[in-house]
Amino acid sequence: MAGRSRGHAQEVRLIGGLWKRSKLPVLDKPGLRPTPDRVRETLFNWLGQDLSGWRCLDAFAGSGALGFEAASRGAAEVLLLERDTELVRQLRANQQRLKADTVRVEPADAVAWMARCAPARFELVLLDPPFDAGLQAPALAAAAPLVAPGGYLYLEAPALLDAADTPHDFVPLRQGRAGLVHYHLLQRNS
Repeated sequence: MAGRSRGHAQEVRLIGGLWKRSKLPVLDKPGLRPTPDRVRETLFNWLGQDLSGWRCLDAFAGSGALGFEAASRGAAEVLLLERDTELVRQLRANQQRLKADTVRVEPADAVAWMARCAPARFELVLLDPPFDAGLQAPALAAAAPLVAPGGYLYLEAPALLDAADTPHDFVPLRQGRAGLVHYHLLQRNS
C-alpha cells in the first residue's frame, strides 16, 4: 500500500460464498495489510468452503476481509474486533451494505478483549496483528483458550511460527508464505 496518500481507499474482493466478488473498501492506514485474495482462497480451501454454524472471531479485523469471508461462507456468528475508530466505521458500513446479519463489529483492543472472553467460544479464531506492534505472542496466548476443541486458529506473521511458540494443545496443520507474510493454520486437539 505504500505510495498512496493517507485516506485514499483501495479495495479487496470477497472470493467465495454469498458475497462472492463483493468489494470491501480498504483505508490507507499505517500497518494495515489486508490478507491477499490468494491467501484467503488457500485458507478457506483448507477449512472447507462451508462454514455453516461456525462461530468465528476476527481479532484484528482491519479491513474485515477474513471475517466477512467467513460470514460469506455461512458462519453463524462472526465477531470483528478493531480498535481504530475509522476502521470500525468502515467495517460497520460494509456490514450494513452487505446486510451481514451474522457479523458484529466491536471497537476493542483485541488482546484485552480475548483475555476476558469465555473459553472454547469459537470454532475459528483469525489473528492478523500488526507485524510491528509485538502482538503475536500475546495474541496467540489470549486466543488459544477461545478455540473450541477441534477448532482452528489462523495466524499471519512476519516469520514462520516456531514449534516452541505453538500454543499448548494445538497441532500445526498447514502453513504457507505470500511475499513477506507467513500464514499458519493450527487445530486444537479434540
